[in-house]
Amino acid sequence: MSKKKWAVGAAGILMSLSLVACGQSKTVVTTDGGKITEEQYYNKMKQTQQGKQELQQLILNKVLENKYGSKVKKSEVNDQLKQYKSQYGSQFSAMLQQQGMTEAQLKGSIRDNLLLKQAVLDKTSFTDKDLQKQFKSYEPEVTTKMITVKDEDTANTVISALQNGDKFDTLAKKYSTDDATKNDGGKQQPFDNATTTVDSKVKKAAFKLKNGEYTTEPVKTDAGYVVIQMVKHPSKGTWKEHKSELKDQLATSRMNNSSTLHSVVSKVLKSGDVHIEDNSMKNILSGYIDTSK
Repeated sequence: MSKKKWAVGAAGILMSLSLVACGQSKTVVTTDGGKITEEQYYNKMKQTQQGKQELQQLILNKVLENKYGSKVKKSEVNDQLKQYKSQYGSQFSAMLQQQGMTEAQLKGSIRDNLLLKQAVLDKTSFTDKDLQKQFKSYEPEVTTKMITVKDEDTANTVISALQNGDKFDTLAKKYSTDDATKNDGGKQQPFDNATTTVDSKVKKAAFKLKNGEYTTEPVKTDAGYVVIQMVKHPSKGTWKEHKSELKDQLATSRMNNSSTLHSVVSKVLKSGDVHIEDNSMKNILSGYIDTSK
């Protein structure tokens, strides 16, 4: 069973693998050569690796939702979705199409991963030493405005205009290629050092700014050149003041560790009272829990 699958979440097309109830199996497809029933489809899909992985994911998601569903808010999912939209800008729809996903499926995948992170928070330990080490790279969540342009010359034109007293919001509407934010003065979703949807060069440049300051040199990214203005940059404070955020960042990092993730998933499934009713699928969770009994 693929360990990586648990980290990905249900990002692909979920296939219906429900066991057929007593009675006649429902027809899925009709053709001039005959019909295809749910039972036929299920029996075929459960023999494939993709079908097995999808069922594994469905089992895990059921258990995670039951145990941690109340801890994942819709606002968290929507915030991450906004970050993706801001990151990809006008290419967001193309990105979804390339991944073979709808926006609803992306939101589902985001929620799955947030549920998994709650499990990591619950099933792994966080010592003071761990938190202090994480604090060395910690930056508090900042609020910024950004103007993204295609070339360096235009970025320098924007910076010159700012130095001459022009308003950042006005310049964003005039020059920014980010259609999702330009009419709101380029205002971005808040981000911290652990935010993965913001370019590392942008984060590095932003964290150097004080409130009201802007970058005096263009920041080169894959999307073009960016001019950043700091709106709100909180004080870093002490590690004890940010225990919750530090644990959250560590949990996100641990989700990339296959051994840690395997241990967490095993613990979650063992506590989920999972029973495989289809005898031919009894070993589908082998390596995580024993469902043969």
